[in-house]
Amino acid sequence: MLKKVLIANRGEIAMRVVRGCAELGIETVAVYSDADRLAPNVLHADEAYHIGNPPASESYLCGDKIIEVALACGADSIHPGYGFLAENAGFAQAVMDAGLIWIGPPPHAIRVMGDKVMAREIVAKAGIPLIPGSPKGLSDVDLITTASEIGYPILVKAAAGGGGKGMRIVQESEELPNALKTARSESKAAFGDDRVYLEKVIEGARHIEIQILGDMQGNIIHLGERECSIQRRHQKLIEECPSHAVNEDLRRQMGEVAVQVAKSVNYHSAGTVEFLLDRFGDFYFLEMNTRLQVEHPVTEMVTGVDIVKEMLRIASGRRMSYNSQDEITMKGWAIECRILAEDPYTNFMPSIGKITTFEIPSGNGVRVDSGVYVNQKITPYYDSLIAKLITSGENRPQAILRMRRALEEFRLAGPKTTIPFHIRMMNHARFQSGKLDTNFLENHFEMEEKPSLDRIKAAVIAATLVAHRRNKEAILLHQRGPSPWRLYGRREALNRRLR
Repeated sequence: MLKKVLIANRGEIAMRVVRGCAELGIETVAVYSDADRLAPNVLHADEAYHIGNPPASESYLCGDKIIEVALACGADSIHPGYGFLAENAGFAQAVMDAGLIWIGPPPHAIRVMGDKVMAREIVAKAGIPLIPGSPKGLSDVDLITTASEIGYPILVKAAAGGGGKGMRIVQESEELPNALKTARSESKAAFGDDRVYLEKVIEGARHIEIQILGDMQGNIIHLGERECSIQRRHQKLIEECPSHAVNEDLRRQMGEVAVQVAKSVNYHSAGTVEFLLDRFGDFYFLEMNTRLQVEHPVTEMVTGVDIVKEMLRIASGRRMSYNSQDEITMKGWAIECRILAEDPYTNFMPSIGKITTFEIPSGNGVRVDSGVYVNQKITPYYDSLIAKLITSGENRPQAILRMRRALEEFRLAGPKTTIPFHIRMMNHARFQSGKLDTNFLENHFEMEEKPSLDRIKAAVIAATLVAHRRNKEAILLHQRGPSPWRLYGRREALNRRLR
């Protein structure tokens, strides 16, 4: 079993891994930048080491420095979390070459599935349905010709990336040259690779992903699906497990295809195979994420599988805890809302500033994964994720009601957040009915107009007057006579004298 794990990440996912290791009796090592000196994962880990300045390029993306720290402190393994170096095949190989254990999939699988065009080719050879698209290595002139053959609207996608970077929807041919130029530039800046390819836009489709888990003995299973259709700029905002659109038969089909994809690259550890599900129940391979996903908690809540612990177990060379697919059962429903430092009233513009209040909700069926603290500054250096709020219930309506209650209990002051957006979404009739697709926000949702400063002032004054009136009434009520408890005490005293 692993003895000391260095966590090459920050924020809530670093805390998640710290807790998973603690429950298995494994020591943990945190690394941090100047911006994260007092972060919860730094304080909760057994050891912590400074690795650089706030920009990720000077800290969390410095693979050589992270490996150096791991060797110096006696760590035997590295867990990358998600983001940063998690899907960097070169870093994974360097970790292994240094004699350390890489807690993740093999570098070959990361490399192949990280190249979206190569992944499409491998999946196509296996006979798995693909979204119509272009082959790799085409020039802009050839891509323009191919786009006419595929048919508009189309999606320009970065061959080397994900997370919405290097992606552009193109409705008409006149827009394509500029979209190609912008996507190539963005992809080069984000991934160091300006290759792009085209995919046909499947209108009205859902984004469904299958969680898979495999060990080094060749066993691979799936843990059911997650619904990830509520997105902005191709990045997820709300996830749930299971999906309202997936029945048992479709779940079995998609799960078998996901396992087949994983086996095609000799996969082990946790991973996710993503699909688009159209209005007719047909599904198409989208991509594979060779890492732990942000939204993994909803799967944990429904299946009872601790995915982080399974990753640690698998990395140590042991079989995973589940011998067959039949051992995986799904019970109830779970929803996750990403609490982001973004202003939903201004098209989700990033918001920075100091967190002055942070009081998380609790109660039955409520889970909060976070890595922030009061007085922490939200900076522009990292992802905008502050916390993940997860609720579960016996069914979808109960999970939604719990989420609405938990969101209203959440107290977070300082930067603008997506909490108002999530509250409005939980009250949205179309969302409640489960009629979702990846264009839900564009076609079916609007944030109400942000209240003006004058209205806010008026509301504050009204609330103050109401509170003052209630206090006066309470005082007057108290002065009308002795309390029932005092009268009872007097009667008891009198009775004792008469005995």
